[in-house]
Amino acid sequence: MIHAATDTGMPRLPLGEWVDTIVTWITTTFSGLFKVIRSILTSAYDGLDTVLSGPPFWIIVIALALIALFAKGWKLAVGTLAGFVVIAAVDQWSNAMDSLALVILASAVALILAIPLGIWAARNDHVSRTLRPVLDFMQTMPAFVYLIPTVVIFRVGVVPGIVATVIFAMAPGVRFTELGLRQVDREVVEAGHAFGSSDGRILRQIQLPLAMPTIMAGVNQVIMLALSMVVISGMVGAGGLGGDVVAALNRVNISLGFEAGLAVVILAMFLDRVTSAFGTRSKVAKAVAAASASH
Repeated sequence: MIHAATDTGMPRLPLGEWVDTIVTWITTTFSGLFKVIRSILTSAYDGLDTVLSGPPFWIIVIALALIALFAKGWKLAVGTLAGFVVIAAVDQWSNAMDSLALVILASAVALILAIPLGIWAARNDHVSRTLRPVLDFMQTMPAFVYLIPTVVIFRVGVVPGIVATVIFAMAPGVRFTELGLRQVDREVVEAGHAFGSSDGRILRQIQLPLAMPTIMAGVNQVIMLALSMVVISGMVGAGGLGGDVVAALNRVNISLGFEAGLAVVILAMFLDRVTSAFGTRSKVAKAVAAASASH
């Protein structure tokens, strides 16, 4: 129903109805494409979830602890071991692996889209100016709103959760990639041109390595936002820890809510520490840290 005027007396702008019409048209016109996307994402999620949930839990715990050991050292490895044992002890292991699979898949898709866009924006000011308001919109729109059109298009389940997570989480990947590339010293790039290097070679061998610490900070933010959205996606049947958080809220079940929330915190701490550690392991990051320490 379209009202002639708002409560303030202003003429009613039926913006919501226009968006609803556009979404309905997109859903009808591209239904075949959306079925293909749903099939691909479902297969990828099921495969990744099988890898994480299929083996005995202690094998996965040891594998994650080894990743933490390689990334940062024995302290993070011990903390990872203890944290995931707690998750298993409160009977949230299967849910945690479901959520981890969803985070990994959604983050991978978001980064595959975000990093090339960030590179493009860094190399073209027109693209940068065009993307900026779009990214502002993506970051400031409430996370719950993304679930509405994705459920309309992909129906209830894990796929709308993945798609909404990708849209919600990819903005920092674009911004940090562009920022990192723009911060590379122009004299270094000009030196590469002086030696006859192509633009592609300069990007691969000079700009991306020098920008890697900043890009990895963007990767960290993408993963953190993906995890937060994955929990919210439990409202549309994405399952995992988000499903238990939503169930606990509906039933006012404090014990279930605390256990699921604790598992989310442990998962977030592991992903944050590991991705942050990998961001400081590059030769460039170590050189910058050493230069800062010397000053």
